[in-house]
Amino acid sequence: MTILALDGLSKSFGALKVTDNVSLAVAPGEALGIIGPNGAGKSTLFNLITGNLLPDAGTIRFLGQDVTRVPAMQRCRMGVGRSFQIPQPFGKLTVFENLMVAATHGQGRPEAAVVDEVTAILDATGMLARANQVAGTLGLLDRKRLELSRALATGPQLLLLDEIAGGLTEGECQALVATIRDIRARGVTIVWIEHVLHALTSVVGRILVLDFGRVIGLGDPAAVMASREVREIYLGIEV
Repeated sequence: MTILALDGLSKSFGALKVTDNVSLAVAPGEALGIIGPNGAGKSTLFNLITGNLLPDAGTIRFLGQDVTRVPAMQRCRMGVGRSFQIPQPFGKLTVFENLMVAATHGQGRPEAAVVDEVTAILDATGMLARANQVAGTLGLLDRKRLELSRALATGPQLLLLDEIAGGLTEGECQALVATIRDIRARGVTIVWIEHVLHALTSVVGRILVLDFGRVIGLGDPAAVMASREVREIYLGIEV
C-alpha cells in the first residue's frame, strides 16, 4: 500500500520543463528526503502534490484515490499538509490563533472541536509557552516551529516540509530535527525537501535527487550520495 503515488508527472512553464516524468511511491509512515540544486524543481513538485499547480501530464494518487485534478483545499482536508520555505504566519494574530485558523479551515471543524488538539500540537512542537505571543514578533526558530505547527494543525497524514531547517544554527537545527522525529514516530508520513543534509539524513530512510525536474537518484541515503552523477550535479564535485 502507498500513501502517495506519482506516475509520469510532468510540468512545464513555457519551454522550461520543471517536472520531467517523475514517478514515485511513498509508503505510510515513511520519511523521504528530496534534494537537488536550486531550480531543480523541488518546490514545484510539492505544489503539484498539494494542488497549488496542476500537471501537464501524469497522475497523483493519495491513499489510493486519484487526486490529480482535486483542488488544493480538498486535498488538505483529505490529509495533505505542508510547510513553506519562507514562513508567512498571520503576523498580527497570536501563535494560538494562527493554529486555530489552520485547524478550523484545514480540517473543516468548528473551533470548539480543535482547541485541545491545537494545545497538544503547541506542546509537542515546543511552542506552548509562546501561545499568546503575536506571531510577527517571533524569532526565526520559533517562526519555523510555528510553520511546522500550522501544518500539523491541518491534521495531515502526509506532511510535506520545504527547507524547514534552512537558516538555523546547529543547536536550533538539532532541536527541530528532534521534533520532526517525534512527529514521524506518531505515524505521520513525511516528505522533506532540505539542503541541510545531516539534518535530513538523520530522519529519512530514502532520498530522491532531482535535477532540472528529473529524478537522477532514489534510494538509501548513503548509496545515493555515493553516486557519481549525484556528486557531480548536486555537490558540484567532478568525479
